[in-house]
Amino acid sequence: MVNPNSSQPVNAERRLLDLEIVLPNAPHPLGAYVEAVQSGSLLFLSGMLPIKDGKPQYVGRLGKELDADAGRDALRTATLNALSAVKEHLGSLDRVSKIVRVGIYLATSGDFYNQPIVADAASELLRDVFGEDKMSVRSVIGVASLPLGVPVILEVTFEINN
Repeated sequence: MVNPNSSQPVNAERRLLDLEIVLPNAPHPLGAYVEAVQSGSLLFLSGMLPIKDGKPQYVGRLGKELDADAGRDALRTATLNALSAVKEHLGSLDRVSKIVRVGIYLATSGDFYNQPIVADAASELLRDVFGEDKMSVRSVIGVASLPLGVPVILEVTFEINN
């Protein structure tokens, strides 16, 4: 994506503005861990939850208490929390040079098979913010339950410019 008024590529911070996305406050650990750890040029995030205003946005399992649309919405919230954590740690999303890996855990009932559709909510938002050329590999795993009863957890590893 190139800004029509410039030959420079549009950066992540500009894309947020163009998409009219306002990031929430960065999440805080709910236990004995930190939200982000940098090792060399890699930034690892802890599992991001769909937390809004300090509380789970959704509780339940996909295919039982919640449908795929609720799962996508929950994952979008977790992704926004991830972006906030990155911005707080780095100072700017523009320091991200690549999304290396996305890991998604979904609490599902035994007969829920739309995991890729739900997971696309995170991948699509990350693509929209960082661009197609910075996309990652992805794993999607269905599990019986997740902390606090949330339906989704998102893990992301970024490559960053120092």
